[in-house]
Amino acid sequence: MSEPLENQREFSPAYRNYALGIVFVGYIVNFVDRSILSLLLEPIKLELSLSDSQLGLLGGLAFAVFYTFLGIPIAALADRRSRVKILAVSMVIWSAMTAVCGLATNFWMLLMARIGVGVGEAGASPPSHSLISDYFPIDKRATALSIYALGIPFGTMIGSYVGGWGADELGWRYTFFLVGIPGIFVALIIALTLREPPRGLSDVKPVLNTAQKAAAEAAPKPEAPHVKEVLNFLWAKVSFRHLSFAAGLHAFVSYGASTWNAPFFTRIHSMSSTDLGAALALVAGVGAIGTFAGGYLSDKLSDRTGDKRWYFWVPGIATIIMVPFQLVAYLYDGTTAAIASLCMVAIMGNVYLGPSFAMTQALVSLRMRAVASAILLFVLNLIGMGLGPYFVGILSDLFAPTFGIESLRYALCIAVLVNLWAGVHYMLGARSMRGDLLETEAMNAKLV
Repeated sequence: MSEPLENQREFSPAYRNYALGIVFVGYIVNFVDRSILSLLLEPIKLELSLSDSQLGLLGGLAFAVFYTFLGIPIAALADRRSRVKILAVSMVIWSAMTAVCGLATNFWMLLMARIGVGVGEAGASPPSHSLISDYFPIDKRATALSIYALGIPFGTMIGSYVGGWGADELGWRYTFFLVGIPGIFVALIIALTLREPPRGLSDVKPVLNTAQKAAAEAAPKPEAPHVKEVLNFLWAKVSFRHLSFAAGLHAFVSYGASTWNAPFFTRIHSMSSTDLGAALALVAGVGAIGTFAGGYLSDKLSDRTGDKRWYFWVPGIATIIMVPFQLVAYLYDGTTAAIASLCMVAIMGNVYLGPSFAMTQALVSLRMRAVASAILLFVLNLIGMGLGPYFVGILSDLFAPTFGIESLRYALCIAVLVNLWAGVHYMLGARSMRGDLLETEAMNAKLV
């Protein structure tokens, strides 16, 4: 049930910015806990005697299956219940399970702990996206969601640096303890200070006379549709089909590469964990430029030209441009040049986040938003996080008899070519996006 109209004036610009800031901090915690594993794969491999295929399973499919499949029912709950409470409880779960990873003594124990992290993190983004969409109107939403998505590079940056330093100074077990526990305190701050906004607070409302306003307030509010209805609604929109596959294929490359970058530089460039952590932290930090620029440029270009297809064109162009930089990073023998190329990859690779999330929110009605976000994340993470790291690990094992230690280099090179396929989907999705968006805007005008 929506809040009365008079309560919709409670949220000042300062509070909206605070709300965005605190969910952003929560997303940083999310990606610190998620990305820390990459820097710890080599010491874990040595102590537990694991293969690259097993490491790929830990870094991808084990986490992604539960993360993606649980994300949809949790999102359906978020479209009906308090998004703030769901976010806070989820953060406690994934933070605690990250710490539990440090207790593992074999592959199966570590696998179960990583599954627990995935279960908790399934409740992070869908309620956060829905909250942000109610705090910020559509013409500022991509920028707001891009700021939220900055949690990815900043969280990865912190996770990389702490992971590299911790691997050398603390050991991989104590490093998991170090990054897991702080998230519980952030969850408490969210639960105690973040207020639930009314559904549709920031959407365009039709101009009504006094009688119409009274009738609208007296009318019962529509219930959130079932997951199957949201799925059918989205699947009918050709632009969303292309958007979801584009984002999924892009994430296939992104997660496949990010999971294996640390082992790649350890094996091929013989970097220490501390130096490697600092280098990858730099790469992640530079990538924040692309995360913010993706949403900002999409908002500005679409506003200036009146053409919202820029929300597809901007990430599509960036996805294609990054491919040659990725190939240089993995084929060139100079460490400095490889790191510099990865910085360019990080900028271009993060551009898609804000526009993709903003368009998903814009293409659905008010009470479909958390589920719509979960559906996009389902496709993105099942294809990307689930298959990307595992695919690279399997290829590396297959190439090892022929290429030896160089096998990981060529496995990564094959994976990055998938970005060309992703770019095509962005361009195709732009062709039907305007009509799909107009239909949804007309529907929402009747609900707010």
